[in-house]
Amino acid sequence: MLKRTARHQQGFTLTELLIVVIILAILAAIVVPQFASSSDDAKVSALQANLARLRSAIDLYYQQHGVYPGAAESQNGPACPGGGTQGGGAANSEQAFIDQLTRYTNAAGNSCTTTDAAFKFGPYLKKDTMPDNPITALNAVKMETTGALGMIGEATDGGWRFDVVTGQFIANDQDYDHL
Repeated sequence: MLKRTARHQQGFTLTELLIVVIILAILAAIVVPQFASSSDDAKVSALQANLARLRSAIDLYYQQHGVYPGAAESQNGPACPGGGTQGGGAANSEQAFIDQLTRYTNAAGNSCTTTDAAFKFGPYLKKDTMPDNPITALNAVKMETTGALGMIGEATDGGWRFDVVTGQFIANDQDYDHL
């Protein structure tokens, strides 16, 4: 008589695999939204840090010059020492604003890439460009001369918005202009 031995099949049944897949789907549905909201939180934190740094630079420039950056032209001043490059921005322009925050300046706001006794102020920012707005990924500065407080962001331009008269500096975004 032949003796039959019972063989146990190794592996998982279809039901067991389906249960594991369902559990993984439920966990993914819980975890994935948490990552999305944390990246939004990181962007808002970066925006707040950039705003604080830029506003501090603007305030320091105002304390040393008596006007906000961009209000005076950054060009046509005395020659830069040591062959430095002079700024190229007319008054109330984005270029003058950037020149005056990222280069050495004299009392009149003329900017230069090198320093001496006349160009003794600044630079207020370490880079030659404005940092990006982390929400819109744009770094353009829309200059205003209205002098009205309570400026709000626009839906189309992104970047930053600055009023040369009041010194108000905001994120040019309707959802984050209040920060």
